[in-house]
Amino acid sequence: MNTTLEAEREVLSFHFPSSMTRVESTLGDALRGRYVIERELGRGGMATVYLASDIKHSRQVAIKVLHPELSQALGAERFVHEIAVAARLQHPYILSVHDSGAHEGLLWYAMPYVAGESLRQRLTREPQLALDEAVRIATEVAEALVYAHGQGIVHRDIKPENILLSEHHSVIADFGLARALDVAGGDRLTQSGIVLGTPAYMSPEQASSDARLDGRSDQYALGCVLYEMLAGEPPFTGRTAQAIIARRFSERYRVCASCATCPKPSSARSPARWPGPPPTGSRTRPASPRPSTLRSQRVQEGPTPGRSRPGYAGDAG
Repeated sequence: MNTTLEAEREVLSFHFPSSMTRVESTLGDALRGRYVIERELGRGGMATVYLASDIKHSRQVAIKVLHPELSQALGAERFVHEIAVAARLQHPYILSVHDSGAHEGLLWYAMPYVAGESLRQRLTREPQLALDEAVRIATEVAEALVYAHGQGIVHRDIKPENILLSEHHSVIADFGLARALDVAGGDRLTQSGIVLGTPAYMSPEQASSDARLDGRSDQYALGCVLYEMLAGEPPFTGRTAQAIIARRFSERYRVCASCATCPKPSSARSPARWPGPPPTGSRTRPASPRPSTLRSQRVQEGPTPGRSRPGYAGDAG
């Protein structure tokens, strides 16, 4: 890790490797004098994340840089404004936003660097978690979601990559991006063909591109994450995004009663516990569960296949 003095020396001759892209060169200009990029942490469909040194505060941060096509669709002024709004979220289980900016069409924001690992990395090492640990993680995420939804912010991309495991608790990353995409993007994202979310965790409403999403979509995604922590894989899998989404609408997910960590499925099928859409003909919508109810929830048998009524520094996006 660079000391403050070393960081100041480095910034005087700030540069990326010779193989740098135009985006990295622009980012270097945008961060000059404030942050020193150390290395790339990850790259995804919407953004690239870098580990950087905050020169003024002598700390490490994660800087997420949106890909150019997404930056263009969002627009700089509105993006920065909405990131600032999301930065007001203050909750122990939500990764906060330190800083943000725009430079020559490039949009970025800085978050605390969590030295632990993501839930995805944990599941790669240990595909199935103990029941108590899985419920603890899900409960912490649920508490953060209740708070964020109360502030009118829907995450839209709850998944293991966006759940970071620090030494003492779990935190959700990318609420800043969620707010910007939700409010600043609007129809421009749809027109650009940019789909928000991850197929394996999308609610039926989100998978059908319904614009009227609310907190229940995040709850559905959290249910999929909890299922994966116990069963070793998401409720629906497939070789392509289209295949996963199709299975969500046409198939019943696998009951994981055979898994050693899973409780036996109950014969009761309370609508408030359905991870998927209600059975065909049902007008009952899942109620918003309190975080404490997760402690007693069990993995239930999936709903009868049927059509649903229409209703993202962890991951790199």
